[in-house]
Amino acid sequence: MRIGLLTDGGYPYATGESRLWCDRLVRGLPQHEFDLFALSRSAHQEDQGWVRLPPQVSRVRTAPLWTPEDGTPRGSGERGLLARLVTGGEQSYGRRDRRRFTDRLTALATAICTPDEAGTEAGEGPGAQLFAEGLYGLAELARERGGLHLALRSEGTVRILEAASRARGTGRTVQNATVPDLLAFAAELERALRPLSLDWYDQESLGAVDLCHAASGGAAALPGLLAKRFFGVPLLVTEHGVPLRAHYLSAADSPYGTPVRALLAGFHGRLATEVYRQAAIVTPGNTHVRRWQRRCGADPAQQRTVYPGMAAERFGRVGEDAERLGAAGEDDGAGGPGTLVWVGRIEPAKDLIALLHAFAEVRRAEPGARLRVFGAPADGEEAATYLAHCEALAAQLFPDEATGAHTEGVGPVTFEEIGGPEAPGLAEAYAAGGVIVLSSVVEGFPVSLVEAMFCGRATVSTDVGAVVEVIGGTGLVVPPRNPKALADACVALLRDPERRARLGAAARARALELFTVEQNLAAFRGIYLELISHTPVRREADTVDAHGDPLPFATPPEARLLGHWTRPGPHLRPQPDPDRAAAVPGRAAEPGARLPDRPGEPEPQHTRRPEPEGVCAVAAGPAGDGDA
Repeated sequence: MRIGLLTDGGYPYATGESRLWCDRLVRGLPQHEFDLFALSRSAHQEDQGWVRLPPQVSRVRTAPLWTPEDGTPRGSGERGLLARLVTGGEQSYGRRDRRRFTDRLTALATAICTPDEAGTEAGEGPGAQLFAEGLYGLAELARERGGLHLALRSEGTVRILEAASRARGTGRTVQNATVPDLLAFAAELERALRPLSLDWYDQESLGAVDLCHAASGGAAALPGLLAKRFFGVPLLVTEHGVPLRAHYLSAADSPYGTPVRALLAGFHGRLATEVYRQAAIVTPGNTHVRRWQRRCGADPAQQRTVYPGMAAERFGRVGEDAERLGAAGEDDGAGGPGTLVWVGRIEPAKDLIALLHAFAEVRRAEPGARLRVFGAPADGEEAATYLAHCEALAAQLFPDEATGAHTEGVGPVTFEEIGGPEAPGLAEAYAAGGVIVLSSVVEGFPVSLVEAMFCGRATVSTDVGAVVEVIGGTGLVVPPRNPKALADACVALLRDPERRARLGAAARARALELFTVEQNLAAFRGIYLELISHTPVRREADTVDAHGDPLPFATPPEARLLGHWTRPGPHLRPQPDPDRAAAVPGRAAEPGARLPDRPGEPEPQHTRRPEPEGVCAVAAGPAGDGDA
């Protein structure tokens, strides 16, 4: 099977989100062929290059989403001088195309600016239909005319957006949008819709794959929507985080005013709803993501929670040692059982300030306790400032303690980086303490907790994101922003080594059962086969050669039969009991009559002879019970 893997700012680039997960997925399913369709987010990301690709990756198509405002999306060919001067490389629109563009953009803008009425389920109001009409209409126009880049930045676009924002039913925030606000939103809308103008939508690109797998929602799923629209390719969407939630959180830091943020939120909300509506299966990485998807219109029957797989072998030795020493009743950890360990990126969302105040309470109860913080500041000046603030607070709360008049004092709190002499690797960092602490106020899937569970460590965590789902009763969970509760939980585990050992063993068993790479690959292997069995798509690219002539035996004989060709024929189904059927009032078992396959199915009005033996007989199903 050929899989079209759609990524946004990640694989196959050496930096980016979901890079490691995508690489493990591609390498772990060598029986499939992968075509990569990647969107890049910055020039720096492209300069870093790609990771080494396995042989099952047959081709890679890339496109940037960071090009300057006057740039032309990759894939546009050279055209006439007049067209390049007027449209920047795109074909000029005639009167009919301009009317089509105006109608489709008006529908899209109306859906973005006008929220659904209160109580309307996501995807069921008129706005969802308008958004789909506008989105696919613009996609068809871009496919025919070579792109929408300059058209979306034209004066006509701003006028359409202004009319939609002033229409009846829009909110007061959107109605207050000024011309600069509309210009800024038009620029962001053009950047978000750039995947519509790519040259990926033909029989040799996305039309040649059997399944589109989007590694995230948002821009990465847009090519998948169009592949389903143009070629009938089924779409699978995997989300380990919530792109819509991430947009909401980052909106406060954007340079735009409130009207632009409201318009962008309307667009991303409508896009998320359309992606979930069109996806054959949506695989959230945890229940927290699953709830967000359902709120945005995902059908619960199409959701399959698949936890992201992690490499358990990296922590195998530490976990086995902890399990062995715990069973023998001995303390484990080079740092001693009285050491708390925190691992992660140092940024405000991790709330190390609350952890330091909580450790002050721990020190009052356990004077010999230590806290080791392993991590580095995240990218950005704000994260570096936050690290300096945490170090200053630690020096103030816990001054250096010297054992003698001529010895150098050492504080009970240390800030260290992975790779030092005392913690050369991540596993050694977790092995340095008896209790692992997570103090975040915002968290998605807690990777550090899963790593601690692989190491057989007891954990104390705040109740955020998917923490409770991951822990599952194998650790202590306290409310966020509550240093007193965090301190009490840490003291309880520090004073009870038997409880620490029990929780650590249970945590390791749970992690090995749910969060390994093997279980993740097994889940997607089954989902791929399920989707392709329910959607046996036969496209023109698979049935003709390079000259357009039919290929012999390209279409299997099963495709000529009515019904689902993956369903066994009636002669292979369990034969009903004639005596039992005759016992039903008003129904008699006549010789040669076909009885209903399921309770409640209408009684057949004709008789049929037994199916002949052979391939066609096995593939045949009930007449009219599916697509040909």
